[in-house]
Amino acid sequence: MIEIVNLTKFFGLHKVLDNLNLKIAKGTTCVIIGRSGCGKSVLLKHIVGILTPDSGTVKVNGQDISKMKTRDLAALRLKIGMVFQGGALFDSLTVAENVGFGLIEHFKVPQRELLERVEEALALVDLHGIGSLYPLELSGGMKKRVALARAICMRPEIILYDEPTTGVDPITADSINELIKNLHDKLKVTSVVVTHDMKSAYRVGDKLAMLYQGRIIAEGTPSEIQNTDNPVVYQFVNGLAQGPITETIDHFRIY
Repeated sequence: MIEIVNLTKFFGLHKVLDNLNLKIAKGTTCVIIGRSGCGKSVLLKHIVGILTPDSGTVKVNGQDISKMKTRDLAALRLKIGMVFQGGALFDSLTVAENVGFGLIEHFKVPQRELLERVEEALALVDLHGIGSLYPLELSGGMKKRVALARAICMRPEIILYDEPTTGVDPITADSINELIKNLHDKLKVTSVVVTHDMKSAYRVGDKLAMLYQGRIIAEGTPSEIQNTDNPVVYQFVNGLAQGPITETIDHFRIY
């Protein structure tokens, strides 16, 4: 479903992604792990075509999105749902208007069908009867669910999650993880989850891939990653203060 080959991206003189390679099979959930600021969200933005590579290719369903015409890229994006880290809800719109926003903007859907699709999406994320509320009236966890409902309301083939459990309490985080798993099973979508929350990564991922210094340095099942013999991966997944990651940081630190 998604194939990334030798992807390189600079911001100024800083190389964020360095000949990165990754394949994600159709219908699977791939979790991209790594430290904050390592380029995980930058990778997501390349998959959806918000950013273009300086070199390398990103293919979705066999199509190189950097070479697609604007109209074709727009059509492809309608098949990709994006769940942003902060939810990115419109404060001036109700929950129902937020969830149905994509349908309203891009399709001429009859009002009755629109309402049915919105209610269906809200039911899938266990939020019944809140369509008339505004984002300011919602908890952090509810905002995350509404953002997810907005993504699935378009019935996408791919869902991208940017730090889905950041900023919520452990119980809410666990419910979001369970929701991601259930939606994957029900909708049969391909999912890409970006996180540094290892509990979430182990819970939702079929495959985990660690991003470090611009490259994917390890891939495997949750069990394989947990039992890794790679010292960099071992330090990260176990949350250790001492190890090759911090030694590298200390070596380059300016005092």
